[in-house]
Amino acid sequence: MKREKQRQQTILIVDDSEMNRSILVDILGDNYIIIEAENGIQAVSILQKHGTEISLVLLDIVMPEMDGFGVLEIMNKQHLIEAIPVIIISAESHSSRVDQAYELGVTDFISRPFDAQVVNRRVVNTILLYAKQKNLETLVAEQIYEKEQRSGLMVDILSHIVEFRNGESGLHVLHVRTLTELLLKKLVSKTSKYNVSQIDISVISTAAALHDIGKISIDEKILNKPGRLTDEEFVIMKKHTLIGAKMLENLPFHQDEPLVRVSYEICRWHHERYDRRGYPDGLKGDDIPISAQIVSIADVYDALTSERVYKKAFSHETAIKMILNNECGTFNPMLIECLTDIADTLPTELQKSNSNKINYKELENITNEISLHKDMSASHRTLQLIEHERMKYSFFALMSEEIQFEYTLSPPMVSFNSWGASKLGLDEIIMNPTENEKVLKCIGREELFDISEGIKKTSNENPTVTYETKLICNGEPRWFKIILRSTWSSDEPPKYTGTIGKAIDIHNTKTSLETLKRMASYDPLTELLNTASAKKQIEELLKNRPEGNFALGIIDLDFFKSANDNYGHIFGNHVLIHVAEKLRQSVRSGDIAARIGGDEFLIFLEYKNELEPIIQRIFMSLSGDMYRGFPISISMGISQTETVNADYESLFRTADHALYAVKNSGRGHFCFYNESIKSLSTPQNNNEK
Repeated sequence: MKREKQRQQTILIVDDSEMNRSILVDILGDNYIIIEAENGIQAVSILQKHGTEISLVLLDIVMPEMDGFGVLEIMNKQHLIEAIPVIIISAESHSSRVDQAYELGVTDFISRPFDAQVVNRRVVNTILLYAKQKNLETLVAEQIYEKEQRSGLMVDILSHIVEFRNGESGLHVLHVRTLTELLLKKLVSKTSKYNVSQIDISVISTAAALHDIGKISIDEKILNKPGRLTDEEFVIMKKHTLIGAKMLENLPFHQDEPLVRVSYEICRWHHERYDRRGYPDGLKGDDIPISAQIVSIADVYDALTSERVYKKAFSHETAIKMILNNECGTFNPMLIECLTDIADTLPTELQKSNSNKINYKELENITNEISLHKDMSASHRTLQLIEHERMKYSFFALMSEEIQFEYTLSPPMVSFNSWGASKLGLDEIIMNPTENEKVLKCIGREELFDISEGIKKTSNENPTVTYETKLICNGEPRWFKIILRSTWSSDEPPKYTGTIGKAIDIHNTKTSLETLKRMASYDPLTELLNTASAKKQIEELLKNRPEGNFALGIIDLDFFKSANDNYGHIFGNHVLIHVAEKLRQSVRSGDIAARIGGDEFLIFLEYKNELEPIIQRIFMSLSGDMYRGFPISISMGISQTETVNADYESLFRTADHALYAVKNSGRGHFCFYNESIKSLSTPQNNNEK
């Protein structure tokens, strides 16, 4: 049952108990779209239908037909677990089952009975964490996309040369690219089967422009023949797929680049059909790369709706109907479904792409010049290119919202683009900037000195330097990435003449990364370090100070199970928070305190004289205390680098042995590891906690 709400995030609740689902809906329903499933089979069906439209899964373990582990296994096989976080909801707290769930990719655990505050907090934290991860992935994708865009112009010129020979509209390449991108985005929203990332969408859309590059070797008489091709002519025409693939295969460079690999797939196989009736290799179904399948349907649609020398253009509605009726070959049913979903918006999107790509008329002119080999004087061409670059620079400087600047050595002057000057609260042109109070207030003397020293180390061969620093923008400190390039004269030897550069606002990304690192390093309940972060810090200390004496202690909260059983899990959480705060107060600033999990904690410290008084002090600060009527009792096992190997695994294992020696002898005290307890094995479970 789906409850419609105008909210962005969607949560799938999977529990065979209608009462449990109802409670969770009451807690979360005002802030999220809720989808409910009463068993694992329903959950898998919903996940396959909605895919990454679901922001979070709340999953019960024990269910009929298919349990929670079955759902997790399928999510792992289909790579959904990487995109959709899962929180286990269960009264089942058996450590081995919880560990199994975590191994299958579960993010968190919420136990029943539910506490509204805990549920809301963990749901918000989990969705926020995954949202930040997706933002980081998007930032990386955008950087790679920018790299691909730099080669896009030459790809378009080359593909337009092919179109010019083919007598096709200059918009065909643009339409195929646009259609490819739209279909890929819809495919990603519907299924994760093909594992297409944002980077893949960019690469495939760019490579789509080269789908017919092999036609450059086909006789123009065949390409532009107004009537139906003869069988012999059609055999020649079909060779363009192999010719294009061969051209890319024979490139003497960049064979490992994704753009080249995907372009090869598209060139060779964009005329293959899902039912094996295509060419040149007669591939069937998903043996055809998804890139070629997408471009194939995009190419067919635009060919139908465009005028050619041998046909008039069909209407949008007719073209869609012909494709759906398999009049143009058989296509992947999922792609047909994607095409149907976006059919109503296609004419508008294509028109929008026509108007947005204002450079395509200019691109066509360049293509015509190359194709016809028209003469142009060097001076006239140079003037045109200079003017074109000037216009481009002015436009991009205005629209990019980047701080762009140029510094000249003689006279000493810095000039900013208008947007950058306004952002920094500076004048657009500043003479003697190193003596200007506004400039020094914005960047600071030390930072300016460091940048100047960095520029002095550049050369004509290695002119670029990059910094990350804080700038004061109209009174607000913000992180920026500054990219500088020194400029040099044409003298021999070259002389430094100045610097050009830009400053990119990375404040939100920088602070988000810092927050994300903290969230990944600390236990969300107690705000102590988590196990992974503690282990990393301990290993670094052991590596950097091999001569030091260190001790590792494992602390177990005795009778904690009774706190949960008698007072509830919320009370138990408050007990853990109380003990964590006492532990934080009892260790020194250089010591490490962490929550291992459940009711177990870890300390790691360096000592020079006797260790026992330090441990005694920590033990006494934690044990014998009361929290709201519940007596705090702890057991503690300690190992030392003086008696065991100075590595984390050995220290942890032996401290664990010492802890269980304490438990076996009555609890409520601490014990140092020694040879007499070496043979003890650590129990897998402790149901008496």
